[in-house]
Amino acid sequence: MGRDRRRPGRRRGIWAVVLMALGPLLYAGASVLLVFLGGDGYARGAISSEAMAPAYHRGDAVWIAPVVPEKVGRGDLVLVTPPPSWESDADLLKRVIAVGGDRVSWTNGDAALTLNGERLAEPYLANPAVPAIATFDVTVPEGRIFVMSDNRAAALDSSAMVYDPDDGTLALSAVRGVAAAAPVMVSVAPVMAGLGVAALFLGGGLGIGSLVARQRAAQAARNPLPGGPGAGWAHRTAPED
Repeated sequence: MGRDRRRPGRRRGIWAVVLMALGPLLYAGASVLLVFLGGDGYARGAISSEAMAPAYHRGDAVWIAPVVPEKVGRGDLVLVTPPPSWESDADLLKRVIAVGGDRVSWTNGDAALTLNGERLAEPYLANPAVPAIATFDVTVPEGRIFVMSDNRAAALDSSAMVYDPDDGTLALSAVRGVAAAAPVMVSVAPVMAGLGVAALFLGGGLGIGSLVARQRAAQAARNPLPGGPGAGWAHRTAPED
């Protein structure tokens, strides 16, 4: 029995159909994840200053996740809407230093802030030698927070606004969200979209290969080569002189 010359072309054709169908599904799935599931309440923004360096530099992207304000704790990076007295027309990304009931202070020349009578370790500071730029001593009221920038030399934060009516503290209602890693679905969606495009190209290539293989098989069937399957050998002798 001779080998079916059309089989390789058929296999390519099947894979081409599978990939050409899978490609759009992956791409559409990525779009659904990104638009309807990926955000899940997250917001994406860009850092506009060096106030939060080295955690974030100017131009860096930042994802803000929704948070229950009452769950905000010390050390969290939060997006807040400052009061009019801060004279800022944009929300600000700041680090929570103290919460309701805490006492936070710093005196010019101190090596670190003091929180509830103890030295506060702040490994995130841009310059550990500059823990603050102005003397303050604030007891944070319940339902409020005291926030500061990581780059204290370029700061519009609670420590710079201790002379306003609320001693620079912000109401928990000012919290818009907390900085977080990108949502999982947002990270997965571009990979799915890329795989979908790759599947389309690969499927198209296999489809073309399948057509070529079938054409060659059909041509071979119409014009069998001497000695091919079913062909006999003809023995000729040279004519005698």
